[in-house]
Amino acid sequence: MSIITVRIPRELKEKLERYNINVSEIVRRLLEKYLLGLELSDLADRLELLRERLSGKIDPRLIAQLIREDREAR
Repeated sequence: MSIITVRIPRELKEKLERYNINVSEIVRRLLEKYLLGLELSDLADRLELLRERLSGKIDPRLIAQLIREDREAR
């Protein structure tokens, strides 16, 4: 595990201590949540690019037919 040092105002530190807040856990969760948001945004961008590149190249009727055939084969 890596160590990250963050400087915060003394007043903020005192308030965190007053409420017995586990700063490490809060920061870890917030960073994980932030990273997940970035990853989802990146995925959405990549999917949009893919949709644009494939636009008009795939016949929706063919897709529906292939899906029906796959379901019937099961």
